[in-house]
Amino acid sequence: MTAEPLAFQLFRSAQRSALHLETRDVYEPEDPDWNEWKAGNHFDPAVRWRTFHDLVRDTTSRGVDIRRARIVSEPLSEYVQFEYDVTEPHNIAAGEQVRWLPRQRTAGLLVPPNDFWVFDEQVVLWNFCDGNGTWVGEERTDDPDLAKLCLAAFDAVWDRAIPHNEYQTS
Repeated sequence: MTAEPLAFQLFRSAQRSALHLETRDVYEPEDPDWNEWKAGNHFDPAVRWRTFHDLVRDTTSRGVDIRRARIVSEPLSEYVQFEYDVTEPHNIAAGEQVRWLPRQRTAGLLVPPNDFWVFDEQVVLWNFCDGNGTWVGEERTDDPDLAKLCLAAFDAVWDRAIPHNEYQTS
């Protein structure tokens, strides 16, 4: 039996918010779903990733605010274009709010170098990737100073970012 991912546990216990900042232009280059999409099989992400989709839907139905901000280079990498294409039927359909911030509009922002989740303004879950974008681990911290730092960074990005339905990819 595989242990439930730590992020899933944190979603289940969240009471107010789950905020996610993504900063990379590529993730998981060997991911079979990404490679299948790239090959032209544009599957339904809500079906393919039902476990996460249902988790987000269940979490937002409890009144938890789930927001995802993505800092992206333009023109978009192939992988980020894939993320953009699946955002509406997957993330937004499940109840997330998603915004996009072009990297050239980030000047003056202080942002941690790793992606992260902040749950209920208290718990930070760092996500670590290698140079190619392959996920190599995560780390939870309950340090209130790091939570404040990440929350401030997320809020600054969110305030500048463009809502998904307004962001133009080309």
